[in-house]
Amino acid sequence: MNLQIGFSGKNVSEVTVESIRRGDITLDDVRIHPSTLSHQADVARENGNPQLAENFLRAAELTGLPDETVLRYYDALRPGRSTAQDLLQIADDLAAIGAVKNSELFRQAADVYARRGLTAK
Repeated sequence: MNLQIGFSGKNVSEVTVESIRRGDITLDDVRIHPSTLSHQADVARENGNPQLAENFLRAAELTGLPDETVLRYYDALRPGRSTAQDLLQIADDLAAIGAVKNSELFRQAADVYARRGLTAK
């Protein structure tokens, strides 16, 4: 299998310690590509793990976002960190960029957190 990695399209065989030392490999060369995550979702689903498949698909939606944004979203999901309205705003922002699965996760979190008293006061 000819496996490409990252956003540069380099083959996984090109990533060696020596190529990193030479500076031939950058962070974009080793970032996971959304198609790789989608493939992993297919494998998970085929092997009876639909929850893991959904996690991979949500991750694929987030690959184009800046790391700081992903970390901000992750932090917002921690109990007591966000109001239900904060979570719904993030859901709207995610839907606007086509991250539908993540948007739904945030909508569900807003509902569950509000019902269980896990939202910020």
